[in-house]
Amino acid sequence: MMKKEDKIYVAGHRGMVGSAICRALRAAGFTNIVTRTHAELDLLDQKAVRDFYAAERPDVAIIAAARVGGIGANSAANARFLYENELIALNTVWSAAEAGVKRLLFLGSTCIYPRLAPQPIPESALLTGALEKTNEGYALAKISGLKLCEFLRRERGLVYHSLMPTNLYGPGDNYDIVHGHVLPTLIRKFETAKDHVDLWGTGSAIREFLHVDDLASASLFALNLANPPDLMNVGSGEEVTIRQLAEAVKEATGSHAEIRWDASKPDGTPRKLCDTTLIRSLGWAPKIDLKEGLARTVADYRAECAAGTVRL
Repeated sequence: MMKKEDKIYVAGHRGMVGSAICRALRAAGFTNIVTRTHAELDLLDQKAVRDFYAAERPDVAIIAAARVGGIGANSAANARFLYENELIALNTVWSAAEAGVKRLLFLGSTCIYPRLAPQPIPESALLTGALEKTNEGYALAKISGLKLCEFLRRERGLVYHSLMPTNLYGPGDNYDIVHGHVLPTLIRKFETAKDHVDLWGTGSAIREFLHVDDLASASLFALNLANPPDLMNVGSGEEVTIRQLAEAVKEATGSHAEIRWDASKPDGTPRKLCDTTLIRSLGWAPKIDLKEGLARTVADYRAECAAGTVRL
């Protein structure tokens, strides 16, 4: 369990996930939070990461840093997504162990599971089938990271464990049309559309979405377990087709644009709902449903646009 005086390193503190975790930590009374920008610490540089850990000696490390993107970005650059995320995962986790960090939480994604995994997807589905090709590089890197945590825990007795969240959204997301994830991309498209919005695929793919503040609460919950499982899924349990999601975003933004689907583009994994029985059985549950989350996120997007801080 974490103590209020613990020194906590959050890797990726400027991203959507890392910033949400920092907010949750501060709200819970943790003040000794260590962060570094990319300019201050390149997580691809093994020596720099090793030197950072040796100098700072944090009690807890939370690894929320990653190169992320939607289907288009991943499928066009699987090599880069594999290379950079592999280095980030291995450098941050291994160097933490070498520096004697006793507690570490590694954050990944449910894309680690097979494309045709049983639904809802249990943690036991890991490495039981072929991955989704569009984001295979990212998934392989995340699998390496969580396995390294598992091996270090087994071999050295370090409490290194992982959370695999479903599709995330919320404040601080990347609204880039090409490189962003589906939900922030939809928000930006509907906010800027005049007559129509062009969307990939058929809209038939089924997904669940989790507000990033719920992931932050799950992260603190997991870090306060004395003996957490090696791997836990984190999701909302609320399923929606991409077509239904598009209509919900259209309504949340007040847009009147026509939706046009391009069936020549991929839908991605047909259905992805993660089984959250394990983390719920230990006492955690999400609090923000999709309707409330969309309303909050559209308001956040507009506020970020007005302040000139929106990530595009």
